Amino acid sequence: MTNVQADITPAVLHRFAQMTGTTITNGRLDIPERYGKGYCAGFVFSEHIRLMIFNYELYEDMVIDHHGLHTADKTVLFKFQNCFLPVDAIGSEQAIPSVLIATSTLTTDTAIPVHSHTATINIDVSADYLSRLPDTETPSPVLQSLRQNTRPLLFEQMVSPALQAIVTELLNGANTALGLFLLRIKAEELVCRLLMELEKRGETQFHALNGHDIRALYAIKELILSRLDTPPVMQELADTANMSQTKLKRLFKQIFGQSIFSYYQAFRMQEAARLLTTGTLTVSEVGYQLGFTNLSHFTRVFEAHIGLKPKKYAMNTFF
Repeated sequence: MTNVQADITPAVLHRFAQMTGTTITNGRLDIPERYGKGYCAGFVFSEHIRLMIFNYELYEDMVIDHHGLHTADKTVLFKFQNCFLPVDAIGSEQAIPSVLIATSTLTTDTAIPVHSHTATINIDVSADYLSRLPDTETPSPVLQSLRQNTRPLLFEQMVSPALQAIVTELLNGANTALGLFLLRIKAEELVCRLLMELEKRGETQFHALNGHDIRALYAIKELILSRLDTPPVMQELADTANMSQTKLKRLFKQIFGQSIFSYYQAFRMQEAARLLTTGTLTVSEVGYQLGFTNLSHFTRVFEAHIGLKPKKYAMNTFF
């Protein structure tokens, strides 16, 4: 790593170092063995943008009081989850890489939970930073909402292979001669690309969210993903979420960028692709396991999502 001045280390990292009785070297804090394993790193590039990297396991959860740590009145958080390559990740099985994008109005908690297992990358940018980005002739509704930062908003975006490549470059960048410079460039590139992805959703109206709605929608998401062999039934999901079908559909699409059925079908096909790569199941067995009774229908849906017929996809995996 390059030498990093103390004043560009986030205050929260200094507080974490005090709690664990350790020191920060070049923006990085290694977890003492008595507390767990792994590391945290942080860099304040300016008053408008900072980067935090967490990849650790603790024996017990901890809580950091963040009174006095707030640096901007309105910020937008880009939180990358499950983006560490398996060889670099600390802890459990690799899950689906995603990014949470949230306004600072989403929560007013005064304590930061430091969970026992965390592998995330956080990029915080100020609303003022977003306001300085150039506009097109027709201002982006999503960018305008993030700039205003007056309502609690949350979006989740899947990490594409192209985004994952940038994340990997960022994680490796601190070890180069121009590490700090490269980290900032990559952080800003990720923010830019994610704003472009949100813009593709085409949403023009955004509804304020509360904690209850968010918990309900994520419970619905987990329910859908736990039953990929069963198409979602809207009334059952609405009853589970304790909201109308209209509200459920609207807020689910706002957060996840797809209708409930499209989201289900996309992950169903990802699971089909994963099962085919194991080499232990035939194409028909994979289709039946995921609830298809018609093999031709399974083949058409798989090709529409993955770009290849299931049999050819399986062959390409092993040859």
